[in-house]
Amino acid sequence: MGDDIPPGTLIGVLFLLLFLSAFFSGSETALMSLNRYRLRHKARQGHRGARLAEQLLKRPDRILGLILLGNNLVNILAASMVALIAMDYGGQPAVALASLIMTLVILIFAETAPKTWAALHPERLAYPAALIYYPLLKISYPLIWLINACSNAVLHLFGVRPGDGELQSLTRDEFRIVVHEAGNRISSRYQQMLIGILDLEKVTVDDVMVPRNEIIGIDLDDDISDIELMIVNSQHTRLPVFRDSVDNIVGVLHLRRLANMTRQFLDKVQLEKLLDEPYFVPEGTPLSTQLVQFQRRRLRIAMVVDEYGDIQGIVTLEDILEEIVGEFTTDPAEGDDDAVRDGTDTWLVNGAANIRELNRAQNWDFPTDGPKTINGLIVEQLENIPKASTRLVIDSYQIEIIESDNTRIHSVRIRPKVAESAAIEDD
Repeated sequence: MGDDIPPGTLIGVLFLLLFLSAFFSGSETALMSLNRYRLRHKARQGHRGARLAEQLLKRPDRILGLILLGNNLVNILAASMVALIAMDYGGQPAVALASLIMTLVILIFAETAPKTWAALHPERLAYPAALIYYPLLKISYPLIWLINACSNAVLHLFGVRPGDGELQSLTRDEFRIVVHEAGNRISSRYQQMLIGILDLEKVTVDDVMVPRNEIIGIDLDDDISDIELMIVNSQHTRLPVFRDSVDNIVGVLHLRRLANMTRQFLDKVQLEKLLDEPYFVPEGTPLSTQLVQFQRRRLRIAMVVDEYGDIQGIVTLEDILEEIVGEFTTDPAEGDDDAVRDGTDTWLVNGAANIRELNRAQNWDFPTDGPKTINGLIVEQLENIPKASTRLVIDSYQIEIIESDNTRIHSVRIRPKVAESAAIEDD
């Protein structure tokens, strides 16, 4: 053979076969490593390579059959050529040595290296390869069909169908992971907003409502002067109006409707004519559902009631939006923050502070599947109302009771993430 073909030609053909082997190996890994959602996005934008790659990957058995056919063909030809060259120049001992060397060359330069590079940069190889494979698959379709028929018959014995690998929709948890791993492609603020939207179904109105004891409203049993003072000093644009207690709610007053009224005409009868009917929602309603209801009814405030019809709190459209975008503003008129730094690693926290808001503001992770406030969490843990100076640990947060009375805990001191798993100490 060496007398018929010049050595330079043989070496050139051998290098060509090794290059083709590397191309087949690398393109296989590149196509299988493509991000299917990025591929679909590029295909919708009109990228020709992406559109062809998407078509090829709809039936991975066919493209894999083509690639493996080509890869095995060039590898066998390369090995045979090396064996013939070695036989001409060194006899049988040279064939064994050449086969060992060729195995290492194919393993390194035609398998491992191209596949590793393709896995790191799949789009740089997959899209150009798709331009080659698409027409090549059309030409060799009868042979590929025969190969796939045999391989699919074997797979059917194990209950595998070719269509099982089609692109599936992301679940909510999978999409949350995608958002977290987006890195610098999505700003941290937008990531938090997307996660907030995903979490709306897990959060209910009673998680974000203003509790009953904190409801600010107008009592029609009060003097008209007290009502006027309440309206003038209100930090809210909508106020619930009731008689005697919030359970006897009459309606909701939009303060904008008072803009054209002079003080001398303001009386309780006129006030009641300006009220909107109250809107009630059951506790436990997911925020995603409530957001849709607010939009359909064109309302911004609702009364949260329990199974007995008693009002438990008020939820507003702003409360729901804050779950997505975070707090809009901090109004000085609303008082001090619920958590104030009390040292290098401790915080003074209001016992009525909402746990979800604390977790979000301080980046803590108190459990949110039970009580809604710090007071409720501690009482549930101890099964009683502790006295001042009582210390305990909840989920690695060291807590000291600062002030309490017979009905509730007013303030606590919290040191985040201590080593102990649980402890209770009463001075």
